[in-house]
Amino acid sequence: MTTAQTPESFMGRTAVDPQGDKIGKIGQVYVDDVTGQPDWVTVNTGLFGTKEHFAPLQGASVSGDDVVLPFDKNVVKDAPDVADASHLDPDEQDALYTYYAQYLGTTGTGTGTADYSATSGTAAVDTTAGTADYSQTSGTRTEGYDTSGPTTDEAMTRSEEHLNVGTQRVEAGRARLRKFVVTEQQTVSVPVSHEEVRIEREPITDANIGNALDGPAISEEEHEVVLHAEQPVVTTEAVPVERIKLGTETVSDTQQVTGQVRKEEVEVVDDTTTSTTSATSTENR
Repeated sequence: MTTAQTPESFMGRTAVDPQGDKIGKIGQVYVDDVTGQPDWVTVNTGLFGTKEHFAPLQGASVSGDDVVLPFDKNVVKDAPDVADASHLDPDEQDALYTYYAQYLGTTGTGTGTADYSATSGTAAVDTTAGTADYSQTSGTRTEGYDTSGPTTDEAMTRSEEHLNVGTQRVEAGRARLRKFVVTEQQTVSVPVSHEEVRIEREPITDANIGNALDGPAISEEEHEVVLHAEQPVVTTEAVPVERIKLGTETVSDTQQVTGQVRKEEVEVVDDTTTSTTSATSTENR
């Protein structure tokens, strides 16, 4: 390819042939072990995208949202099948290199654990250090760093997946402030007064003797006085008593989350013995 691209820049793009005909969606991206640049992709083909075919990115270009591969779509669909798309063994690599070399022509020497032959047009795969493997990138995950081979040291890296736990703010519900009217009974003590009759007697004096002798000496008569009393009068009046509004506060809590993680294990296969030795490391979390 003419410009450097990240593996993520190919994910989900549509692979097309030089005529612009759609081949399929790009599924996984494989990077070169040495340069870290995308080297191979898998293309999902078929009616529902159920078939997955390998295709090299050598000579490919990016056009908008499409990745233009340098061969016809039938070439990709007729590529050799790979049993496990997450791993390429030497025989599968050899078959893929040999198949695509006839369409790419003279391509020069590549990097990584395998390269195209510049003269014969066939693929050469080094198998002295076990099975060769490209680093696979699917989404943001990368596997298979430093596979031992002619361009790396004598060690391989064993990797583990760790859980990355974070939080996100989501709507958990809604609270509404609603006002309604209720009726209740209240009892209030109200002071009231009333008038009562009492008899007042006063002696006859020079001042009132005229009133006392006014009228017949002996007679029957009535006198009337109006009595008054206070009664409670009840009315209502609406008055503001307080202001109410909704507020929020943050309460911290702890929740447990569970997820599955993968780890690589390493074993030593010694052809001179019948035993297999496993080598793993543990880490306290």
